[in-house]
Amino acid sequence: MGIFHYYDLDYSEAFIFDEFLVNQIREGITITREHNQKLKEVVDTHFKGKAVVYISNRINSYAVDPFTYIETSKIHNLLAIAIVSDNISFRESAAFESKFYKKPFKIFETLSEAIEWSHKTIQEEMD
Repeated sequence: MGIFHYYDLDYSEAFIFDEFLVNQIREGITITREHNQKLKEVVDTHFKGKAVVYISNRINSYAVDPFTYIETSKIHNLLAIAIVSDNISFRESAAFESKFYKKPFKIFETLSEAIEWSHKTIQEEMD
């Protein structure tokens, strides 16, 4: 399962795989509802007609307007969100943000755990 597309966006780097995408937001950015449009375009381009899991690899410090997740929930084939961080403060922020997302949302310490969960989540959806 190798990467098949890469986006260098002004606010992040996105790595597109078969069943999921990994997004790394740049330092100091504030993610708002407007960022959902770009996410929707990427999902529509690479995951048309199939489920996808969004993995946020939180290696940088940035802010998220939690109301962004209300709009993110409306991306029809975005099945779930995984947040990856070994930073306790980032994990606590993600736990708060999870209250605004209406689909599966899970926090992991490693990218490998998030990828494994993503695969299981998509398999369960297909069964």
